[in-house]
Amino acid sequence: MNAFLEPLQHAFMVDALLVGALIGAMCAVLSCFLVLKGWSLMGDAVSHAVLPGIVIAYIMGIPLAIGAFIAGLFCATGAGFLKRNSRIKEDTAMGVVFTGLFAFGLVLFSRTPSDMHLDHILVGNILGISKAQMWQTFGLGGVVLFVTLLLRRDLLLICFDPGQARVMALPDKFLNYLLLSLLSLAIVVALQAVGIILVVAMLVTPGCVAHLWTDRFDKMLIIAAASAVAATVTGILVSYHLDASTGGCIVLVQAALFFASLAFAPKYGILARKIIQKNC
Repeated sequence: MNAFLEPLQHAFMVDALLVGALIGAMCAVLSCFLVLKGWSLMGDAVSHAVLPGIVIAYIMGIPLAIGAFIAGLFCATGAGFLKRNSRIKEDTAMGVVFTGLFAFGLVLFSRTPSDMHLDHILVGNILGISKAQMWQTFGLGGVVLFVTLLLRRDLLLICFDPGQARVMALPDKFLNYLLLSLLSLAIVVALQAVGIILVVAMLVTPGCVAHLWTDRFDKMLIIAAASAVAATVTGILVSYHLDASTGGCIVLVQAALFFASLAFAPKYGILARKIIQKNC
């Protein structure tokens, strides 16, 4: 145990654990809405679409987070526009929009002289996060987490029954765009830690894990957040000892938790269902 906790003697590892825990909890809470609403592909689309925004922000000399947020929001609203104004289904529209934007970002990146490393954008660099980036993560991540938890009942209603939300005079369109905005901002926050590619897993897997354990939404939020934080902390410590990709280790631990839940969850696990069927 002492050898396993050896990384805590290093300040950069403590910073990584704190940032990772916050990002894990933030993404886990949002993942519950994405899984229940069937928007898992939306997280994938928005995370890839932020690349051109990052490059354009770099060219213009403005904070990269602003460019990433605008590009992510543009992707989400653009996919919705295509769905409403054409015969294309939502998943197809998202595929077209995010691949086009990601390709556009790659072309811009290849043509823009800079000292940015593409691998840091794609897979993150949580161990090299600066104090300024850490406080930015705490600030923006805290806002996303607070707003999502504060409006969780209204957001849950528009996920399950938009018609009932309109009957109750809830601003369903505003809440939809708010959820998309929170998703875009969460991706911007997580980008510098785990990168474009791995943030998709952090926005999907915790919700899937929790969905296998409970039918109650509040419990689902707690289980998702707890599993994400545990996976993040464990993944960071494992990556230190293996000298491996930190973001990759975090996602692998999350995947292991998912498959363990798929097998052993007391109600919806495969073994639990077989036991119930055998007793019946």
